[in-house]
Amino acid sequence: MMGNVEPAVARSFLEKFLEEFPEPFSPDNPPPVNPLSRKISHKEIRGESLDLGLRLLAARDTPLSLSVALCEAAVCELMRSDLTPFQLPKDAEQQQEEDGPPTALLESEGLQHLFLNKLRDVAASWSQQLPTPQGPSKRFNRCSVHAIRNTRRKMEDRHVTIADFNQLFGIQDAVDRQYYAVFDGHGGVDAATFAATHLHVVLSQQEDLVKDPAAAFKSAFTQVDDMFKVKAKRERLRSGSTGLAVLLAGGSLHVSWLGDSQAMLVRQGEPVTLMDPHKPEREDEKQRIESLGGCIAFMGCWRVNGTYAVSRAIGDFDQKPYVSNMADSSSTKLTGNEDYVLLACDGFFDVVRPAEVPGMVLEALREAEGRGGCEEVAQRLVAQAKAAGSSDNITVMVVFLREPGQLLLEDQSDLGEAAAAAPTQD
Repeated sequence: MMGNVEPAVARSFLEKFLEEFPEPFSPDNPPPVNPLSRKISHKEIRGESLDLGLRLLAARDTPLSLSVALCEAAVCELMRSDLTPFQLPKDAEQQQEEDGPPTALLESEGLQHLFLNKLRDVAASWSQQLPTPQGPSKRFNRCSVHAIRNTRRKMEDRHVTIADFNQLFGIQDAVDRQYYAVFDGHGGVDAATFAATHLHVVLSQQEDLVKDPAAAFKSAFTQVDDMFKVKAKRERLRSGSTGLAVLLAGGSLHVSWLGDSQAMLVRQGEPVTLMDPHKPEREDEKQRIESLGGCIAFMGCWRVNGTYAVSRAIGDFDQKPYVSNMADSSSTKLTGNEDYVLLACDGFFDVVRPAEVPGMVLEALREAEGRGGCEEVAQRLVAQAKAAGSSDNITVMVVFLREPGQLLLEDQSDLGEAAAAAPTQD
């Protein structure tokens, strides 16, 4: 626990946190971070609470491992608490949510006050005595991420980075796991926000996570879509979202997706295809939709039944099952010579070919050299996509599997060898 945070650093943060919040959070005052929802189901408690806690701590520059450990401990305490005081009375609208028994709902703001007090209690306890670290310090992959609204009226993309997946969910085994995801919303941001809040939580609860992560991903996507369907009906929401998630687990890279956001791997400077995005014009998707009685039509781009430009998504319930919630997955064994994995929405890949990415990343690394490393890489890639004509929301995430400095050294070595091998002119 907190294996790569120095005890002095952890204590210093905990002291500052308790100085800022010397008293328990009061239900009479709004929480310092706004909850995502007014009403939540029991299935949504863990995801909404973790989101709230991580946002609160990130705004205070909390060390990543400490932030994750605090939130995991606070959520565990919350789930052991009596939550009946927050349960809302069942009403006629709620009775119509499902064919089965109605889902019990809880009042979110009061519940999140309780969670924040659990978080504060954990911080107070740890300020007196830090938990004993479990295992050696971990080295997390460096990640560069940038997102812009671009020329669109609203920003409907969401992204998630969880460098210590096991710590966040109390998983204790010998496999290190890291999770990265991009969600590209349409028709509103609700579906993208919901998926970004809950997919990793549901994934952590899958029995297949250890032995078959690809199957676990597929099941998690379906369950999240089912959960969002209940919320969308309850709150009269109409939106959808593509979903793209990557799980680095041990020596393997697992990718799962719905829709046309994409992930690609670069190995020794060469792009490696990991997936085939879901688009209505893809022949197998076209056949699937037509076999269900639907159609695809060209209206500026290919659309399902003349509406959505993606053939698989979370949400879009007015076009289910033509717009499917069945994710695809792929798994790749890592050999140790991989450079990075890049995740991006279609706002990037509509104007950038995968073959162009390695050169763009190297150029961005060269420009960033001497200014602190790789943090600016995604920002530069987003700017290039915008300059190339993208008007959509753009999100780019680059997860480095090797040190960026090493990639630059190898590139310089390759350039030197090429120069030495070039014929000289008399």
